[in-house]
Amino acid sequence: MPESHGAKTRRITIKEVEHAAALAKIELAEGEKAQLTEQLDRMLDYFHKIDQINLTGVPPAHHVIELINVFRSDSPQRTLPRKKALSNASKVEENFFKAPRIV
Repeated sequence: MPESHGAKTRRITIKEVEHAAALAKIELAEGEKAQLTEQLDRMLDYFHKIDQINLTGVPPAHHVIELINVFRSDSPQRTLPRKKALSNASKVEENFFKAPRIV
């Protein structure tokens, strides 16, 4: 059940902030938990204000500015010679980049 928060209803609890911090694997001091709870509440209040705007007759926008294909045309080009491509590699093995093993 949401807790009272002055004239508004609290939507984020300290427990939820602790849970999010645990999922993100970060430690928060008690003061940080309270501060984040307040900040998230203010953000949700702002979103609620945005939700109240009457958008009747306003077409949905997928982008703030019109975007037309921003990609270059795809045309075959010569590639770098293997020797030049590997010239700055810190480690090379059998004509390939050698990178540390990641587990």
